Amino acid sequence: MSIIVNLDVMMAKRKMSLNELSEKVDLTLSNLSILKTGKAKAIRFTTLDAICKVLDCQPGDILEYVGDDKK
Repeated sequence: MSIIVNLDVMMAKRKMSLNELSEKVDLTLSNLSILKTGKAKAIRFTTLDAICKVLDCQPGDILEYVGDDKK
């Protein structure tokens, strides 16, 4: 896949655990873990909005496009 999820990077920059983010965003730990590991096939804009609010970041800080030739 050409979309890289950098959620773990942003969480580390904010010194926030997966459990803490899960509580603040009101998502299950397993769904957030799927997103963090890059195994998610989609993300709702409402979820992305909530994550960006909690982590005080932009969607581009979490999601990155990498062309197939750069992998």
